[in-house]
Formats: sequence, structure tokens, C-alpha cells
Amino acid sequence: MKRFALTLLLALGAPLTFTACATMGPPQPPSLQLPKPPSDLRATRKGDRVILIWTVPRVTTDRKTIRSEGPTRICRGLEPKLTKCGVPVGEAAAPASASASPAKSGKQKVAASYTDSLPAELLTENPSSFITYGVEVLNADGRGAGLSNQVQIPLIPTLPPPRDFAARVTGQGVVLTWTNEAAASSAQARRYRYRVYRRPEGSAEKILAGEVAAGSEPGLTLTDASIEWEKTYEYWAEAVTLIAQDKQPELQVEGDDTPEVKVFTDDVFPPAVPSGLQAVFSGPGQQAFIDLVWPPVADIDLDGYNVYRHEEGTAAVKVNVGLVKTPAYRDTNVVSGKRYVYSVSAVDVRGNESARSEEAAEAVP
Repeated sequence: MKRFALTLLLALGAPLTFTACATMGPPQPPSLQLPKPPSDLRATRKGDRVILIWTVPRVTTDRKTIRSEGPTRICRGLEPKLTKCGVPVGEAAAPASASASPAKSGKQKVAASYTDSLPAELLTENPSSFITYGVEVLNADGRGAGLSNQVQIPLIPTLPPPRDFAARVTGQGVVLTWTNEAAASSAQARRYRYRVYRRPEGSAEKILAGEVAAGSEPGLTLTDASIEWEKTYEYWAEAVTLIAQDKQPELQVEGDDTPEVKVFTDDVFPPAVPSGLQAVFSGPGQQAFIDLVWPPVADIDLDGYNVYRHEEGTAAVKVNVGLVKTPAYRDTNVVSGKRYVYSVSAVDVRGNESARSEEAAEAVP
């Protein structure tokens, strides 16, 4: 009986073994190792330069890891959509970080870039003229799977960098000046703006200090009041061409930058001079004193006030020991029968002191 059961199990198991082997598919052909075309090509224009950026493909069109890749062709044309690369305008080598260790870099994105220079003969005053870019990534044998997504860049000329760009430090901030290069444009679809940027010395941080419409004035000015004192900044400016589009956001094309101008924001500027000083005597039934009041000075770096007093025919003397922190002072060191003349000044956190206010006088009965 046991031998019969064993024979039955073996007989039933045989088809199962045969079925498992039947799930194996036919052998796959070797991969052609064609890199998958990028789908995230981006482009920006700065003056006559077009900066292209894309992600380096790490897999092939048949989803295999790329073993070795070749250069990337840079393609451009005046047609709205490129059907093929034709004669490339340049090539970008495969990034070393991508080809050094495909297994490791396959888990992380690697960006590649290329800067193309637009020939002067392609630029046109027509604001609706564009040039189209695409890239084609090749394998080590020089074969590719086609073009990436395509991007368009306007071909309108940009203004040159502003002339005579200069910076000087004032009590209100850094004042930047330059010559307006924008002639009056008859094209309704086009206008110009100037942008001024800064960064702290030794930093890569790019901060927009402000914008000014070109207008018709020959000289333009911008005051950057958002600075910190006792720091060194580097400033530069650019002209921006803005192109209106039907039912779409306005296009912006940046021109080239001016040379950087370096300034040190040394605060040697005193606060505003206090005004509206009033002096009032109080005495009957109590110790005699004179109260001084005045409107507060609005400077953000104000530290306090000094109070000065003199009698007729004598020099003014400071009467407070430490800075007065509020716009009020009570002078109790007064003598009956005398007349006192007062003035106040404002002092900032770096010790810069303003001129004295107009005087206010009061007599002690």
C-alpha cells in the first residue's frame, strides 16, 4: 500500500515539474544600448548666450542600465519643431560623474549643461521669432534614440549692460546709478526694465536689490535700503527685455551683466536731527524742575539722545550721564531766578551723533 501511494505521488508530481519549466520565455535579444532621450531639457537666455540643462539618462530605451555612453549632440533650428538633429551646433561630453560608476549613479540624477552662442545674423527685431533647441544623447558607438523634448528661445536682441554703473553709501542706504541705454521703443509688445543684484562678499547668494523701468530719463537711480551696516557687498546690473504674448505670460530675456562694483557700508551717518523740542517748568508745592519733550526720531538704528543746556551768554553743556532712551527728560538741577536754554541730539548704535535741535528756553521763577 505504501509503495502504491509513493508511485501515485511521483506520477502526480511529474506534470508539475514540467509546467514550472514551461514558464521560461524565449531568450531576449541583446540590448542596443540606446540612451533614453531626456524629457526635461530646459533653456535660459542671457544676452546672446543660451544655457541648456538636462538630466543625463541612466537607462536605455529598453530599460537596461547604460554601460557606457557617448557625447550629447546639441541641435537647433528655426523651425517650430525639429524632426532630426541634422548638423549639430555642438557636443557635450558625458559627465565624468555619470560614467565613473553606472551602478551607483543610476540611483541619482546627474545634470549636464551646454552654453550655445547665438550668431548675430539670427537675431531679429520681430518679437515673435524663436529658435528651437533639442539634444540627442549618444551611446559609445555614436548611436542615439532620437531627440529630447524641445524648447524655444526668443531671438529678439537684448540691450547691452548699463554704462557708468556706480554705487555710493549714504545714510539712506546704497545709492546705485547708471546710464539708461533703452531708446524709446515703438513696438507695443516690447518694454525694458533694469534689475540690480547684490551679494555679500564671499557668498554665492544672489539678492535682488530692486528694479527700475527704463523710461526716457538719461540717468537712472536705485537706493538699496535693505542693507546691513558694516558689511561689504558686490553689486551688478542687467537690462531685461520684456515681450508681451497673447494669452500667455510675458517673456523676459536678460541681457549681460555689468562688471561688479564693491562697496563697504561704513556707517558714518548720524541720525536725523530731533525737532519740536518743548520745555515746561513745574515747581509750586514741590521740587522745582523743567520737563523736556520732543517727537521721537524714526531712524531704525537709533540708540538714544543727548540733552544740552546753557544759560544766556554761556556755552552749552551735556547734562545727561548716559544716553536718554526716550524722547523726554526732566531737569531737576535748576535754580530759582534763572533762565535755561535747551537742545537735544540723536545718537545711533555706532555712536554717530546728529546736530543739535533748535533750542527751547524756560525760566525758573
